[in-house]
Amino acid sequence: MIYTKEVEIGGKKLVIETGRYAKQSNGAVMVSYGDTCVLVTAVASKEVSNLDYFPLSVEYKERTFAAGKFPGGFFKREGRPTEKEILSSRLIDRPIRPLFENNYNNDTQIAAFVYSYDGENDPDVVAAIGASAALMISDIPFLEAIGQVRIGRVNAEFIVNPTTQQIEASDIELVVAGTASSIMMVEGESKEVSETDLLNALKIAHVEIKKIIKVQNELKAECGKPKMVVAPKVVDENLSKDVNELAYQKFSGIVDSVLAKEERYAKNDELTEEVLTTLAEKYPEKEGEIKEILHDIEKELMRKRILNEGIRLDGRDTTQIRPISVELGFIPRTHASSLFTRGETQSLTTLTLGTKADEQIIDGLNEEFRKRFLLHYNFPPFSVGETGRYGGTGRREIGHGNLAERSLKYILPKEEEFPYVIRLNSDILESNGSSSMATVCAGSLALMEGGVPIKAAVAGIAMGLVKEGDQFAVLSDILGNEDHLGDMDFKVAGTANGVTAIQMDIKIQGISFEILEKALQQAHEGRMHILGIMNEAIDAPRNAISKYAPALLFTKINPEKIGTLIGPGGKVVQGIQKEYGVEIFIEEDGRVSISGTNAEGAKKAKEYIRGLVSEPEVDKVYNGKVIKITDFGAFVEILPGTQGLLHISQIDVNRVKDVKDVLTEGEYVKVKLIKIENGKMSLSRKVLLQEAANKENKPDETSAE
Repeated sequence: MIYTKEVEIGGKKLVIETGRYAKQSNGAVMVSYGDTCVLVTAVASKEVSNLDYFPLSVEYKERTFAAGKFPGGFFKREGRPTEKEILSSRLIDRPIRPLFENNYNNDTQIAAFVYSYDGENDPDVVAAIGASAALMISDIPFLEAIGQVRIGRVNAEFIVNPTTQQIEASDIELVVAGTASSIMMVEGESKEVSETDLLNALKIAHVEIKKIIKVQNELKAECGKPKMVVAPKVVDENLSKDVNELAYQKFSGIVDSVLAKEERYAKNDELTEEVLTTLAEKYPEKEGEIKEILHDIEKELMRKRILNEGIRLDGRDTTQIRPISVELGFIPRTHASSLFTRGETQSLTTLTLGTKADEQIIDGLNEEFRKRFLLHYNFPPFSVGETGRYGGTGRREIGHGNLAERSLKYILPKEEEFPYVIRLNSDILESNGSSSMATVCAGSLALMEGGVPIKAAVAGIAMGLVKEGDQFAVLSDILGNEDHLGDMDFKVAGTANGVTAIQMDIKIQGISFEILEKALQQAHEGRMHILGIMNEAIDAPRNAISKYAPALLFTKINPEKIGTLIGPGGKVVQGIQKEYGVEIFIEEDGRVSISGTNAEGAKKAKEYIRGLVSEPEVDKVYNGKVIKITDFGAFVEILPGTQGLLHISQIDVNRVKDVKDVLTEGEYVKVKLIKIENGKMSLSRKVLLQEAANKENKPDETSAE
C-alpha cells in the first residue's frame, strides 16, 4: 500500500511517499519538493557491531540524468563522490547521528539518490528530510524526527528554501536542522551580518521544521514498523566499583592539573595501564569495559569542574582564549605564507595566485561553472602525534576546508578588481581543537600578506558546551577534549562588522535558543580578541603582490573581432602566445586576459592585440613595418595583419627612382593613412615629411613681435 503525506513549506508543496519503492529496505521514502525528487532508504544489519563507535554511514548521490544531462569526462558515468555529494552527506549525517538509542550499535546506512532536479530546489535539504522519514517509519530505533530547511534573506526579507537565483541575491544562506524542541545543526554563510539576524533566521527555520516533523509523525502513525528492541547495556557493578576505587581520585588529580595535551595523554595512559594491570587477574578479557569506565570517569570529572568551578582542563575560565602567535612571509617562493598558532593548534597556510587557466571547472546537476577561489585543508596524522595512511582527501578534510572557504569568500575582491585565481592551502601542523577556525585566521593573514585587496580581516572561533539538566556552561575556543567530552561544537567566523560563516553540531538531543544566543555573543567577544592580535601582525593588505606571481593583464575587444584574434585554426592567437611567452584567454563578451611570467612580454602582447583588433583610421599616423618592396612602392603593415600601399610617389618629398634606395624590408617607418578605397589603404610618408618641413620653416611669431 502506498502512503503519502504533504505539507506546504516556503510556499511550495513538500510530499513524502512510501510503499512504492525499495520495499526490502528497513524504511524507504520518495520525497518531492517542486520537481526535485530524492529517494532515501534506511537499512540496518541484524547483528550488533562490536565496534566501539556507532557505525552509521550516509551516502548521497547526484546522477546527472536527474537534470537531463550527461556526466562530463570520458567515461560518461559518475565515479567517486564529488565535493557537493560529500558535503550533502554530512548535512544528513550530523543532525541524525545523536538521535539513535544510546545502546544501539548495528551497522546502519542511509542512501539518498537524486532522481529529479528542477534547477531551483537543492536536493540536499530534501534528502535530509527523507533520511529522517525513512528512519521514522522503519524498525530502526531512531528517537525522534528532524526537519531541515534552507534560509535565505533578500532585501531584509527571510525566505524559506530559496531558489538558486534567490540564494545568489541573499546576504544569508543557512541550512538548519532540528527536532520539534530544538536546533540540532546549522551550516552556512553570510555577508557580515549580525548575531541577532542569525538568531532570527534560526527561529524562522524552526517554525518550518516543526511542520515537517508533524507530517513525519503522522506517516509513522499510519505505516511505521515497531522499533527493534535494543538490549540494555549490562553494567558489571563490581567492576565499576573496583575501577572507581582505583582510579577516581587519581583521575581527579589529572583533571585538576594544568597539563599540555601530550602530558595529559601520557598521564591518562599511565593510569589506564596501572588499572588494567591491577585488575587483569580478577577481570580477564574485560579490557574494553575497563577503558570505557575510565573514559566515563574523565568525562564526569571534567564536566563537573567546568559547571561547578568554571575551570577547564588547561586552567582557563569559560571565556578565555588561548595564547596566539602569528608569523608571516617566511617561505621564500610561495606568493605568501602565514603561520597561525593558537594554543596547541597550528595552521601553516600558503597563498598561490594563478591565471584563468587555473580556474576549477565544476560539473554537476547545475550548469557547469568555474571557481576562482579554492581553499584546501589538510590534516596529516603527525598533527596529533600519530602515524597514518596518506591517501585521498577525507570527508572531514573536505568539510573543514569548505567551512573555511565559505568564511573567507565574501571578503575577496571581485574579478574585475583583482583578476587572479586564488588558492589557499592550509596544512594543520598541530591540532588540539578548532583547526578549521585556525585555517580561517591563517588564510585571512596570508591573503593580506600576499597583497590581495580583501575587504577586512576574518577570524574564526569554536565554541563548546557542557550541559547537565538546566545547568550549562558555554566554552570559548575549545580544546579537542572539550569537543570530545562536551555537548556542542559551534564554529563562528567573521570580520569586525559581522559573521561570514557558521557551523553548529550538537551531541545531545537538543539545546535552547538561550544557549544559542549566549554562544553567539561569547563567540563575538572571542572573535574581536583574535582580530585584535591578527591586526597587530598585519592590518591591511600589502601594496604589491609577490614578484613570483604571474603577470596578468586585461583588455577588452569588440566581440565581433574575436575571430580575428583567434585566426584560422587558432593560428593568430597561438603565434602571439609563442612570440611573447604568454597565455591568452578570450571570453565570449570580448574580455581578454594575458598572463605570463614576464611582465614586459605580457605588456607587448596586450599592445599587439589592441592593434590587431583596431580599425584603421584615415589621417592617423602609424609606425608601420615594411613587409614587401616592389618596383612601384612598398607594402607596410600598420596594424597586425593589416597592410597598406606606400606608393613610390608618396615615399619622399623628392623623386624616388628606386624604392630600395630609401626603404628596406623589415624596417619600421612612420606613415599616414591618407585614403581607404574598396578596402585598399593608401599610405604616405611624403606628407609627414612636408608637415615637418613646414613646421620647421614657420616663422617664430614671438620673435617677430
